Amino acid sequence: MSRPASRREFLRRFGLSAAAFPFLCNLPSLGFASTEGRKKRLIIMFSPNGIVPSAFWPEVDKEKDIVKEFVTGLGQRLVGPMGSEMPLTGFKEILTPLEPFRDKVLTLHGVCDRVRGDGDAHMRGIGCLLTGIELFPGNIQGGSDTPAGWSSGHSIDQEIRNYLQSSPATQTRFGSLEFGVVVPDRADTWTRMVYAGPNKPITPIDDPYQMLTKMYGNVADRETLRSVLDDLKTDLDKLKTLVGKEDQQMLEEQATFVRDMEKELAAAQQAAGHAIPVLEPGIRESNDNLPKISQMQVDLLVHSLANDFTRVATLQFTNSVGQAKMTWLGIDENHHTLSHEPDSNADAQTKLIKINKWYCEQLAYLCKRLSETPEPGGNGTLLDNTQIVWTNELGKGNSHTLDNIPFVLVGGGFDYKGGRALEFGGVPHNRLLMSLAHGMGHHLERFGNPDHCSDGPLGGLV
Repeated sequence: MSRPASRREFLRRFGLSAAAFPFLCNLPSLGFASTEGRKKRLIIMFSPNGIVPSAFWPEVDKEKDIVKEFVTGLGQRLVGPMGSEMPLTGFKEILTPLEPFRDKVLTLHGVCDRVRGDGDAHMRGIGCLLTGIELFPGNIQGGSDTPAGWSSGHSIDQEIRNYLQSSPATQTRFGSLEFGVVVPDRADTWTRMVYAGPNKPITPIDDPYQMLTKMYGNVADRETLRSVLDDLKTDLDKLKTLVGKEDQQMLEEQATFVRDMEKELAAAQQAAGHAIPVLEPGIRESNDNLPKISQMQVDLLVHSLANDFTRVATLQFTNSVGQAKMTWLGIDENHHTLSHEPDSNADAQTKLIKINKWYCEQLAYLCKRLSETPEPGGNGTLLDNTQIVWTNELGKGNSHTLDNIPFVLVGGGFDYKGGRALEFGGVPHNRLLMSLAHGMGHHLERFGNPDHCSDGPLGGLV
């Protein structure tokens, strides 16, 4: 019998359902793992309320900078370095958790959100962050600006998702997965950054148990049942020593039933083709559980990539105007309130540095998990084949600026040359969004508002 040319032909020839498709992706024994070339993946991670620039951006040798004057969308005249490239010889305090991955890190200074229109800076900051286009007029009022609605376009992660899903060679079960960590239940412009299209925000899943159910359905329920059966088996063995012979016979029949169910569960596990994640039970969605939920979501995200459930994912921590109280860091004030304090408030600045460093630690944990996971059926690790983008809705919290949005790139997925600090001098962030698509092999000529795309994707990343 001739060898099936593709996984889909394999499914048809052997009468397997489409549900089996994702589990064939990484099985080297079937010979399909390496037929599609190298897999590339994208993760976009969001944390809110701006940064403390003096503790974030690496030092740049000003003498080697190309200085250029430019005009922002608000008509302000700024002077800044442009086109410089400096080696990352070390990190400021906020980025120190990334030290183990320094050779895979790129910091991009001078990339600005030039999208204007309706909505306050926080709304436009998150609503235009991945879409690169204006918000619709609406009735959601924020700050002193005009009210606004949802984004008028789709986000770059969904653009890349659709591109990958259009080809059988790169198609995955979900296309994309949207992870959240303590995102408020309400649906408004401040809580959504991913859009399937104009006026079509996608709600992140911030409940790890719900995400596990999405990924595995009732298979996850079977894992819970397995745990119950283990406890039941132990209890039945204990009862045998406490009852008479007739009751012992009845207990033995019940024990046989339990063993049969365990065999069925083992068969279901084997059919899945890989181990199913086991989550610690009973973790409520609350402010103080944010660290635990973060770890659970990162672990599930890495698992979803390793098993080719998706090649595009987002990880959203809280929301724009995020109000998390990081009590585990000894901070009782909420993040957003602290971000409004002036630079002269040394205590607030110290706390904001701790908060942003904690978010960077979550990024470092994600990098660590990816670096520990071998590339299924390929070379290197998942980190070698994944591009991570860490970003924010603001450049600085107390000024609400959309200039110098923090973009930190980690990983080898798009073959960007790491270990460098790049300065772009005020370019529209649409150009970075285009670069992400190009990195995935999708050569867009524009994305979002075309007025910000004329110079094409960013240069100097590779």
